[in-house]
Amino acid sequence: MPDLVGYLYAMNWYGFVLFLGHSCPQAFCFAMGWPRSLLAALWALWAMEATALRLGAFNIQSFGDNKVSDPDCGSVIAQILAGYDIVLVQEVRDPDLSAVSLLMEQINRESKHEYSFVSSKPLGRDQYKEMYLFVYRKDAVSVISTYQYPDPEDAFSREPFVVKFSAPSSGELSLLALTLLPSTAAKELVLIPLHAAPHQAVAEIDALYDVYLDVIDKWNTDDMVFLGDFNADCKYVKAQDWVSIRLRSSEVFKWLIPDSADTTVGNSDCAYDRIVVSGAHLPKSLKAQSASVHNFQEEFGLDQTQALAISDHFPVEVTFKSH
Repeated sequence: MPDLVGYLYAMNWYGFVLFLGHSCPQAFCFAMGWPRSLLAALWALWAMEATALRLGAFNIQSFGDNKVSDPDCGSVIAQILAGYDIVLVQEVRDPDLSAVSLLMEQINRESKHEYSFVSSKPLGRDQYKEMYLFVYRKDAVSVISTYQYPDPEDAFSREPFVVKFSAPSSGELSLLALTLLPSTAAKELVLIPLHAAPHQAVAEIDALYDVYLDVIDKWNTDDMVFLGDFNADCKYVKAQDWVSIRLRSSEVFKWLIPDSADTTVGNSDCAYDRIVVSGAHLPKSLKAQSASVHNFQEEFGLDQTQALAISDHFPVEVTFKSH
């Protein structure tokens, strides 16, 4: 067997495993005498690094030109968003995308990876409208398809803008990986955003079940993530309301952010922001204990006034693994 330790010292470890995965044919590796178990372990380490997917949802209160151009707010927002592979931004009030364009410049300066975005049109029943914005890392995921939920019953103030993503790295695994590492990970995931109108939160969260059925009918997949500011707590959704919400009462769905969480920046204590998953593969891809509230106030050492200048909500997040 060749001196594998020497190889690891001679070249960057990560580069070595990339070489192994992308350049080392299966027959060659085995002919060189490298044990199958060692190859599998090395590949698993690389695949975990390469295909773990960090997903977030952030209601950035009244996001527009003023907020993104503020040096203090804009910098922190860009740093927060650059920490995700995909992040949903809500309360975007930017019909000409000027604020979004500046945000993307800031994120791409902040990150070593290149980010892009996809957004809905302005949504709302009256003159007040918001957009759903997905910011994503281009070398981690790609957009397969999008559609605006038609909302035939007019159940939503801001009907979900549904996006199907794929993870290119999942499709780049070599014959070696496919042989050695059985995977139950989802190769695609559908993201369904919701910023619920506070006083209609119960009805809107329940109506997400109809979106679930519509996506199955349209795209023939049940691997979905429902995410956003559901206003799913305190005076808007009470304990007795949950039984009437199909997205909660059905065992098909796994709620990742608990009712005990506090997703608010101010003095209230409410689990408004949620992430819910469904599907044959997606729940199995969850990284244990990764669902959490991202307390950027603590992370950046901000006082409450500074934090509230960014938003009255903290992001919520979860990480999916490749296997």
